[in-house]
Amino acid sequence: MSEKKSKGTSEALIKDVKRVQKLFPDVTLTRDFFRTHSKYTQAVMTTYFPSFNDLLEAAGLVKHEEEKKELSPEQKLELEKAKLTAKTEGKKLQLDQALVQIEDLQAQLNAVLNLTDKTPQLYDIEPKVSKGQSESVAFMIASDWHSEELVLEGQVGGLNKHNLTIGSERATNFWKGGHRLWDIFRKDTAIKTIVVGLLGDFITGRIHEDTSESCILAPADSIFRVQNMLLSGLNFLLANTPEDTEIIVVCHGGNHGRMTQHQLIANETGNSLEQYMFYNMRTHYEGIKRIRFQIADGYHSFIRLFDGNYKIRFHHGHQINYGGGVGGITIPVNKAIAQWNKGNKVDLDVFGHFHQYINFGNFICNGSLIGYNAYALSIKADYERPQQAFFLVNKKWNAKTISTPIFV
Repeated sequence: MSEKKSKGTSEALIKDVKRVQKLFPDVTLTRDFFRTHSKYTQAVMTTYFPSFNDLLEAAGLVKHEEEKKELSPEQKLELEKAKLTAKTEGKKLQLDQALVQIEDLQAQLNAVLNLTDKTPQLYDIEPKVSKGQSESVAFMIASDWHSEELVLEGQVGGLNKHNLTIGSERATNFWKGGHRLWDIFRKDTAIKTIVVGLLGDFITGRIHEDTSESCILAPADSIFRVQNMLLSGLNFLLANTPEDTEIIVVCHGGNHGRMTQHQLIANETGNSLEQYMFYNMRTHYEGIKRIRFQIADGYHSFIRLFDGNYKIRFHHGHQINYGGGVGGITIPVNKAIAQWNKGNKVDLDVFGHFHQYINFGNFICNGSLIGYNAYALSIKADYERPQQAFFLVNKKWNAKTISTPIFV
């Protein structure tokens, strides 16, 4: 073949490709084949035709070769989606069924929560006796029962043990001990109101892998069991206190009773098994005027005593950040209280979560019913026997006057 020409026109190239096709009618005309037999250089071809297919189309010849083109980002994304769909084809039905079930359960929960009247976040307790008489309000605080969690003596050096039977006995001792303290102190000061603070973590739940290992019951079974223990205790108080004694039940969920693996903030109560339990308990006592429920919709709820002169803030305690250190929880607790008081000043904070009974000037931290366990040992927490808090607030002195543990 003669030397290739470095100059040409589009018409000349079209004529040349037709010539080559005519010379080799049985050959599949490809770009490389044409380069070999063309009169023109590759540079000339690309000057007039960006691709070989463009030249074939201009010459009216059948396209024999689909040139490989780079896929666009959108095309690549669609290709990956198609691959993923193919891989998950066998699991799609199972996934769809699970999603339908989740949506159904969420709808049921939302229906219950929306149909249930919310309770106020602030409850006023008026004076119940005439002037000149000493009057107090009694508080029994229950939290951190972790009722279905198993604690073996060998895990904690023989310092504690806990199972379903022991947990039930301790719960009974809490109600009896609180009632006994109320009965002792009412001889010296009129106590016409008992506030029962249910401040969360009544179950351990399955929020962590290690808690799943140590729990004897599943969360639904655990919350049902706890509900029965709480209802039994409230029935005991109603049956063993005078008809003119009012019982206020302040309810807060903890961080363990949630239905999600991670702790939520805005919708924490809506994803709490304990919150659902509290609504059931309130429904159980509908029509009984002596007992009233204040179920927290958020992290805080409040009670004002004696014409608003003494104000108490309740919460579970899990939004107080404590990572250990000298001074225990007192420093982070007081920092948190100082910040909260900038918006809503109170005389006393009452919470649990830290599994230690502390009677401080401006707060009471509740102990636990489960007592010392493997987790407490691992974080080197101080040993503390199972106990809950009882205290009085006196009208005359407008102060917390008595605070004592209920040993269970």
